[in-house]
Amino acid sequence: MHPEPTPKNSLPYGVRPHEIAGLILLGAAFYFSDEKFRGSPWPLPLFGAAVLAGVAMLAARCVDEWRQLPNKFYFFSLAGAWVALFAFLGNSTFGYRDSASLFAWMFDIYTSPLTDEGHGLMMPFVVLALFWWKRRELVARPLALWWPGILLVAGALLFHLVAYVIQQPRLSVITFFIGLYSLTGLAWGKNWLKASFFPFFLLVFCIPIGELASHLTLPLRLLVSRIVEIVAHLGLAPDLIRDGTQLFDSQRTFAYEVAAACSGIRSLVALLALTTIYGFIAFKAPWKRAVMMLSALPLAVLGNVVRLCFTIGVAEMFGQDAGKAVETKFGFITFLVAFGCVFLIARWLEKSELPAPAANSADPV
Repeated sequence: MHPEPTPKNSLPYGVRPHEIAGLILLGAAFYFSDEKFRGSPWPLPLFGAAVLAGVAMLAARCVDEWRQLPNKFYFFSLAGAWVALFAFLGNSTFGYRDSASLFAWMFDIYTSPLTDEGHGLMMPFVVLALFWWKRRELVARPLALWWPGILLVAGALLFHLVAYVIQQPRLSVITFFIGLYSLTGLAWGKNWLKASFFPFFLLVFCIPIGELASHLTLPLRLLVSRIVEIVAHLGLAPDLIRDGTQLFDSQRTFAYEVAAACSGIRSLVALLALTTIYGFIAFKAPWKRAVMMLSALPLAVLGNVVRLCFTIGVAEMFGQDAGKAVETKFGFITFLVAFGCVFLIARWLEKSELPAPAANSADPV
């Protein structure tokens, strides 16, 4: 595959002049998504404009592929109607967000200081980037209208009506993405559905988990605290006392809390998204992709164990004030450990590929 020629009017790193405005809009959308702007009416429209700008930038980056894509007006008309449905009749719960828009409900959760769902803001742009990465594969096979796609869209619509009636917006989020995916199949066929499954699959990380996360994080927190207790009693801090998810020194004057806010446990979903993207980009074999995805859980535990052991070690050597400073300012250790292990696992998977059999230099006589 030959690299694309760099346009003459492009800026450093391949950035094109008209993309500067889109990048500025994207930066502003994330800046105003901060919790201090909660309650303002304009952060959500600004973020929506950034998503639309991302779609426009993707189309401008894929000029040749865009020309090969049939039924563009047909798809975007239906997609606009689908988005409008969920914007005006997407949310039937008004206890926390007084809006009928499903997108307002999602945005409110993404920007809430009480949850850790901020990665949902990033995933649409990650998906757009992956569509650019797969642009040639998407149009490599014939694309045409596929009328069975109507059944998929109708099923998604029915599912949303049920979710709307029983007031389950999370189910409506699922139906929105399924319906959008089905519309692409209706406009461009089965070949498109197969080639675009991976980018669309990542939108699952936009689904707010909410209270479901506590059912997973509590066992993980208990597991981390028990492992740290075992390691500490091996010589790191023999007098360490564990009480549930809290670890105390012998005088109970300082506690090491394995809380939900611990970066590796609370951001398990973000780590899972990272390993999923890496696995699908780097490997073709399904079992290797599965290994990468399944590694997120043990790596989240490992990262927290290393962080807490490091914190306890610093506290034992330099005092509790030093340990407290490490606990509050060195949470990135969890991610450093996890990211390092991700690349080690990837290298191991690359080396596990069997070498191709050597061709015989001459045919037997």
